[in-house]
Amino acid sequence: MVTTWRVALGPGCFIPARLFLAALALAATPSAAFGQARPGAQAAPAAPVPDRSSALKMVWSMMAAVDHANRTGNYSVLRDLGTPAFQANNNPAALGAIFAGLRERGIDLSETLTVTPTWEFEPRMVSPAVLRMRGAFPLRPSAILFDLLFKWDRGWRLEGIAVQAAQPVG
Repeated sequence: MVTTWRVALGPGCFIPARLFLAALALAATPSAAFGQARPGAQAAPAAPVPDRSSALKMVWSMMAAVDHANRTGNYSVLRDLGTPAFQANNNPAALGAIFAGLRERGIDLSETLTVTPTWEFEPRMVSPAVLRMRGAFPLRPSAILFDLLFKWDRGWRLEGIAVQAAQPVG
């Protein structure tokens, strides 16, 4: 049985699209566009693609971080889990405004910690150092949709995030 979801859009459901799309575009831009490598310079080590278990832990970790931020009103830790670019573009107050819709609707993201997400597409590298994960937690009455970007920087760090609740159709 295939379930489709109707997205219940509202203010604060997504990180502003321009920031998310800018992060995705930046991740897809070849590093050569930012300058030529020095002769004899070593190439940066390739980011390790996480296995299924690690990918699930990464998604659940972000859901827990957003849930804790929504419960406490303190988005500092969520911000600090991000890359320097994510931190520069998102202060704690801005993150609070971005996730206000979920918070005001009383969406309990801790429910996602007990369910394995379904992938819209398998986690994949969108550039040599950026990993994208998109899918949903098939909860009732509201599924939780997510789209996450992680950038490799001696470990995976949050580069972009979108989380929203959706209503099942049919």
